[in-house]
Amino acid sequence: MAPKPKRLLEQLQHPGPHEVLRGDLALVGLPGVVFTPTSGLNLPAVVFGHGWMQSPDRYLGLLRHLASWGIVAAAPATQHGPVPSHRLFAADLHSTLDILTGVRLGPAGISVDPAALGLAGHSIGGGAAVLAAAEQGSRIKAVATIAAAQTVPPASEAARSVEAPGLHLVPDDDLVTPAAGNAEVIARAWGGPVQLRTIAKSSHLGVTEGRHWSQLLLHGKPHRPTQRLVRALFAGFFLTHLTSDDSYRPLLDADLKQAAIFLDSSQEPAAT
Repeated sequence: MAPKPKRLLEQLQHPGPHEVLRGDLALVGLPGVVFTPTSGLNLPAVVFGHGWMQSPDRYLGLLRHLASWGIVAAAPATQHGPVPSHRLFAADLHSTLDILTGVRLGPAGISVDPAALGLAGHSIGGGAAVLAAAEQGSRIKAVATIAAAQTVPPASEAARSVEAPGLHLVPDDDLVTPAAGNAEVIARAWGGPVQLRTIAKSSHLGVTEGRHWSQLLLHGKPHRPTQRLVRALFAGFFLTHLTSDDSYRPLLDADLKQAAIFLDSSQEPAAT
């Protein structure tokens, strides 16, 4: 009998079986961080885009968590000023993918499978991930966002050409990027299979970690239950779509109390 979704969620909320190494992307030409398992060849990889006025340091727990489950996870530390270029941020995301697939990582010579690449992001980083996925085409196998924001050019337009599976999480109390004008529009335009979930009792900054002066400007604050839920859902989503491991699919199909399904392309076709 397959494990129940609740059990899978609990399992994925804990760190995975791999010990984790942290590296500096600046050593290979781009500011940012990368987390990897201590060893492995042809591993899946995910590049994460930070939110508006944030830095990768606010998502280290999420990146480390993905690496503990066998996924190389990196985040460029660029475009974190008050007026970022979404187009250039998207370019930095796929430049990071090029770095991960082009060099051996860590002392054990860890390598990334160029056929198992994903993109993720928070806020404008989520929108930039959609832009990057549209530009990269079939190279990208999965895209996940939390509190995704519209971008310039519009992420909702770019979403039409993204055929990779998409998972979009929206905090139910997000006053910065409310779903109606942001993640929901992106999800309804998605070119491939897509799911939109509402995260209960969460705000725009719920996924972030630690303290930051931007909390004086933006509504919300770090929220441990949101962090744990996002880590589990992202891990299950990317393990399902970037590897041959299908054991977490029941979690992705379940309508969870903490992350209720608002839109699912298996039930409602994306807009054309």
